Amino acid sequence: MGSITTRLVDDMLFESQMGQHSIRIDVPAAMGGSDRGPTPPEVFVASLGSCIAAFVAQYCNRVGIDASGLEVVITFDKADNPTRLINLRSVVNLPHGEFGAREEALHRVAEHCPVHETIATLGDVMFEFHDATTLNPA
Repeated sequence: MGSITTRLVDDMLFESQMGQHSIRIDVPAAMGGSDRGPTPPEVFVASLGSCIAAFVAQYCNRVGIDASGLEVVITFDKADNPTRLINLRSVVNLPHGEFGAREEALHRVAEHCPVHETIATLGDVMFEFHDATTLNPA
């Protein structure tokens, strides 16, 4: 089972530790942030885009499509009640590659990245809370 730990660093600045790597995440000014890093939704969208890019690049390399300059642009809108991202759209650009009749295969590869599969099939996220009494029993 994988695990990523996110901690409050200072004044609405958070740091997520992923093995040997970390990323600092801030929140919008309306929530007390100061634009010192991407917001949690931006990290989520970047995760989707990078996952799609990795799977598409791997496929292109395997079948001989030039993936140099590959970019994935994810556009989205924000909605309220509940606050969420909607209308996510992924545009994959292969400026030096020609995929010809492989467009449907590329589509399937992109859909099978784990982040997209998680979004498409996620039923619920479980929550568990601990406080000082359970974390530091006397």
